[in-house]
Amino acid sequence: MEALDHIAIAIEGPAAKERWMQLVGQAPFHEEEVAAQGVRVTFFQLGPTKIELLEPLSPDSPVGRFLEKRGPGLHHIAFFVQDLQAEAQRLKEANFEPLSQEPQPAALGKQAIFFHPRSTGGVLIELVSYLP
Repeated sequence: MEALDHIAIAIEGPAAKERWMQLVGQAPFHEEEVAAQGVRVTFFQLGPTKIELLEPLSPDSPVGRFLEKRGPGLHHIAFFVQDLQAEAQRLKEANFEPLSQEPQPAALGKQAIFFHPRSTGGVLIELVSYLP
């Protein structure tokens, strides 16, 4: 893995986003919808790391179900890798459980593969890389 890419926080609505703006003392540098994941993302840049806020596009999206079950808070930690397929294969061979076999579209022009928390010590892990 190259570096910590971002820490993702599941939030409930615009008021939570405003509160995060107050907390970090800055406006987001990027917002977009990632339809494939059913989420609107908002990014803040803090030094070399980003904070990603996740707002579900619907209650039955993965983040919507997460919020229903657990409420707002830490959703996942993402690591940047140069070769997503090779790193995902390395983790699979080490018995980490991917949530998909193929990369999925992600924010900021990247692709991603997630790994189930039951295989990563209780934290959802995302590997991200730029599209080839």
